[in-house]
Amino acid sequence: MASLRETKNRIKSVKNTEKITRAMKMVAASKLRRAQEAVTKPRPYSKKLWALMSALAQRIENANAEAHPLLFDRPVKKHVEVLALSSDRGLCGALNSSIVRMTQRFLLDHEDQYAHISVSTIGRKGFEGLSRSGLAIRKHYQPSGKIFDLDMANTIAEELCARFLAHEVDAVFLIYNEFKSAITQEVVIEQLLPVQRELISDGNTPIDYLYEPNQAQLLESLVPKHFASRLFQSFLESFASEQGARMTAMDNATRNAKEMTDKLSLQYNRARQAAITKELMEIIGGAEAL
Repeated sequence: MASLRETKNRIKSVKNTEKITRAMKMVAASKLRRAQEAVTKPRPYSKKLWALMSALAQRIENANAEAHPLLFDRPVKKHVEVLALSSDRGLCGALNSSIVRMTQRFLLDHEDQYAHISVSTIGRKGFEGLSRSGLAIRKHYQPSGKIFDLDMANTIAEELCARFLAHEVDAVFLIYNEFKSAITQEVVIEQLLPVQRELISDGNTPIDYLYEPNQAQLLESLVPKHFASRLFQSFLESFASEQGARMTAMDNATRNAKEMTDKLSLQYNRARQAAITKELMEIIGGAEAL
């Protein structure tokens, strides 16, 4: 059994850990509120841009003209790029390990379907996890600052669009954590390229307008913007998921530290009581011997 001094030191250490986890929980909760606002604000813009792009593409196709090449779904996909989006920091539960496992599962499930699958990572934890598993990483995207911003989304979008147009890749998939609530994050796989568009039936097609410049030039500008905005939206979803997962993990850690402190305190009090009883018995025994 541990001595009284060792037990007392453990109690002190656990209480210090509890203070740290409680503070991290409060910080994550504060960041989560701002992250939730950042996730919900761009959604109307993305939805409207998606609808406008889809309507333009359908009108161009109805006019028997070729749509934008980023919208063209190639019948045979030989080379596929997978983007694994994770966080740069840990202590957020199984958030990042879920991305690693989903990426590995995607590779196993589609190794016979595609001739070549390359993997790129966004975020340090995903890069480290996939590298430890022995997987070759084509490219690791790391932000210049502390967060993934719109400039980084535009940079990645330009590179991937260029590779797609040069037929270096036939499809691009993104694996990231979609924010559902503070306690729920779902790992999703989304196809970024070719750009998926909303299916519009003839009866739901909105009234046509006069466009300046023409429809083809406008669509050429909208498709890359939609791709970059969709990538940036996934950054916001991943960041909100990270804060929610960290808040939940730190809350669990704080409760566990409290339970451990209670158990160690009970153990310390029992050991202290036994030591006092032993000393009393020795005193009584010595008095009787005299």
